[in-house]
Amino acid sequence: MATEDVNEALALAAAAEESTEKQQPPHKLERKWSFWFDNQSKPKQGAAWGASLRKACTFDTVEDFWGLHESIFVPSRLTPNADIHMFKAGVEPKWEDPECANGGKWTYVVTNNRKQALDKAWLETLMALVGEQFDESDEICGVVASVRQKQDKLSLWTRTKSNEAVLMGIGKKWKEILDVTDKISFTNHDDSRRSRFSV
Repeated sequence: MATEDVNEALALAAAAEESTEKQQPPHKLERKWSFWFDNQSKPKQGAAWGASLRKACTFDTVEDFWGLHESIFVPSRLTPNADIHMFKAGVEPKWEDPECANGGKWTYVVTNNRKQALDKAWLETLMALVGEQFDESDEICGVVASVRQKQDKLSLWTRTKSNEAVLMGIGKKWKEILDVTDKISFTNHDDSRRSRFSV
């Protein structure tokens, strides 16, 4: 087959695939989600926490999720002192947000193979959230990937800090999703220095 024939066949196949994709409706998610960025690497003098926090986009289809994740939202591409967040639409990744104010967070500190492990844990967590894999998904606000000079971490934010059964269910499921043996710890937003439990 001549090169021109191969190129023509490839172009026809690509056009047919594109036509098929356009005919299929997008795959809607159970709820809308938003990606946020926070780059604290060059904070302005006297700036309040969260001054650099910006919502990047909101999505509600599987196709949009994959397009955004693959092209932009990969934690290992961030500079140190930057955070990337994926929270339910309408919820800001701030302790002061009414959905987060009475909650806390499960934290997984990435220790080995940092960048690769962070990206894998991030993707597994995102897929579990958009795929509604948590029995207590209504109690989850979102997830944060924090890139720092000495350690990287993921934090899964919850709406509650007082329902230990719900929190343990979320923590155990997240640890299973991450497929890690390291401990993950829960801290409430009121006292972010004191861990309440680990799994």
